[in-house]
Amino acid sequence: MPVNIAAYQSIQATLVDQGVTLIAVSKTKPKEELMELYTLGHRAFGENYVQELVDKEAALPKDIQWHFIGHLQSNKVKYIVPFVFMIHGVDSEKLLQEINKQAIKQNRVIDCLLQMHISTEETKFGFDAPALHELLMSGRMNGYSNIRIRGLMGMASFSEDQALLSQEFSTLKSNFDKAKQAFPDGSFDTLSMGMSSDYALAITKGSNMVRIGSLLFGARNYPASK
Repeated sequence: MPVNIAAYQSIQATLVDQGVTLIAVSKTKPKEELMELYTLGHRAFGENYVQELVDKEAALPKDIQWHFIGHLQSNKVKYIVPFVFMIHGVDSEKLLQEINKQAIKQNRVIDCLLQMHISTEETKFGFDAPALHELLMSGRMNGYSNIRIRGLMGMASFSEDQALLSQEFSTLKSNFDKAKQAFPDGSFDTLSMGMSSDYALAITKGSNMVRIGSLLFGARNYPASK
């Protein structure tokens, strides 16, 4: 399925007016489709799988801003740290430690979002509220010299229940506002929540970064299971 250019232009125009950043989620999509959006001026792309991201980064223009939005295993951090623009799903201190370790080796400071668990689904990852705020208020973040915490990321439940989604987004926004107090320099400024099915609601609840894939690229091309 070709990229839905009309949908992209409409969504992007609306988001620009609202001050919201669009991450085009390009996982499983061929490089040619990413280039269709690239030629329109889009630069922020989101990938979920480390090997796929590494392959695309090597083959595509170097001014693309690569956002890693999937669950990141500590043993794979080293492969993306040399070039990644932002890591969205930082869900443990173990992962923070490894990102910082690899960033020091590359002489880079990596922008990261802490992932908070807000959904009713146990399969989703993230800090709970007490652990999140304990980490931010403890002073331990000062030890991660090569990480810059830019905000929070969360994934709402896979549900059509608008009241449930609204509650989950509101929970993330209130925790974002509380966490922001630990960053008086204003660097904690990104709230990444909302995907193709719920981004409009997320924006009404305070999101300023949305991750949209299927509305732009169509259904995912997952390989058949063996």
